[in-house]
Amino acid sequence: MNVCIVGTGYVGLVSAACFSEMGNTVTCVDVNPEVVKTLQAGKVHIYEPGLEDLVRRNYAEGNLIFTTSLAEGMERAQFVFITVGTPSRPDGSCDLCYVEQVAREIGQHMHKPVIVVDKSTVPVGTADRVRGIISEELAKRGADIEFDVVSNPEFLKEGDAVNDFMKPDRVVVGTESEKSAEYLRTLYAPFARSREKMIVMGVRSAEMTKYAANCMLATKISFINEVANICERVGADVRDVRIGIGSDHRIGYHFIYPGVGYGGSCFPKDVKALINTAHEYDFRPELLESVDNVNNRQKLRMAERIIEYFAPQGGVAGKTLAVWGIAFKANTDDTREAASLAMIKELTAQGMRIRAFDPVAGEKVKSMFENDPLVEIVDKQYDAVEGAQALLVVTEWNQFRTPDFERIKGSLTAPILFDGRNLYPPKMMAELGFAYFCVGRPDPK
Repeated sequence: MNVCIVGTGYVGLVSAACFSEMGNTVTCVDVNPEVVKTLQAGKVHIYEPGLEDLVRRNYAEGNLIFTTSLAEGMERAQFVFITVGTPSRPDGSCDLCYVEQVAREIGQHMHKPVIVVDKSTVPVGTADRVRGIISEELAKRGADIEFDVVSNPEFLKEGDAVNDFMKPDRVVVGTESEKSAEYLRTLYAPFARSREKMIVMGVRSAEMTKYAANCMLATKISFINEVANICERVGADVRDVRIGIGSDHRIGYHFIYPGVGYGGSCFPKDVKALINTAHEYDFRPELLESVDNVNNRQKLRMAERIIEYFAPQGGVAGKTLAVWGIAFKANTDDTREAASLAMIKELTAQGMRIRAFDPVAGEKVKSMFENDPLVEIVDKQYDAVEGAQALLVVTEWNQFRTPDFERIKGSLTAPILFDGRNLYPPKMMAELGFAYFCVGRPDPK
């Protein structure tokens, strides 16, 4: 089949690579000519395991095309996927300006029937807006061309997106048209060989499903972090509690790992967007507001503990903190809404120096801090700890899981370790001579 994908960001590029891998001809459209040139050169501008190989191979085989021209992309397309960004406005609402601009251009360039697919995460009612804009542009041209607007939200995890797309749990399609549903069923058939995975529902229900899914997962994260904070105060061990509740199949183990809170491009934005949508309909979503508030507080919890620890020693001003991990999670270079950045901002505001390392995101964030004399981004893991007063682990990269603790002790001015991901057993850390602080676990006896 012939597919046009507008936007080569995270969702668009993964979708394009995976569709092309199944033998479809996919044309990716991006307004940035530099991004297009980079992709044509076989390089990927975002970090996602396995993605670059897919892009290179399918581009070389002619299944994947990159262009800045939407007209070219739509020339033979049966589907036009909208995968552009939908950033948050200051009030938490979703900015649809890019989606609306693409809709206008689709209406201007459409010359034959096509199925327009909203794959960007958009508020309920967006498909109706897109349909209206396209119809308006067709009317300006005096053109009478059949089209449909379908919601097909993505459910990709950063760091495992290719696998998620290739082996989806479900494919949600929102449409009132049986014809459109069948076309999409054909397109997605190679990804559903073992069982039927497509769930067809109304357009608004599909749009809501995406937000509900992400908000549910965010709620689980905030819940376990809230429990962890209580555990610290009552002397319980949140890891034991997690096993105790996770064994209940109604709860499960997924997304109940305590830590530094959620970040990235999806959960923070989507929780805020659904809160804003509820407010627009004169409803106060108190649970979702609490999920957001708990997460914002949790991002700073380790920074607060660092400040508390050093308060009797004259405070954090002038001291150096080594930080391992800047990306909001492992296997990505995404630092959007990352807890590391919130903590760095809080600690440097009080005069603490930061020396940070991240195996993938480090190079990306150097420019972010190039004018900040208190922040240094280093290229080697153990360079970060040399001469620092303490180490803070923020991201659960594999190389941080079993580090050389003796080397860490020898590099720090004192063996002090703050673990935002509960990577290490407290008893072992005590035996190694570390002052060790983690999330929701009591000090070892």
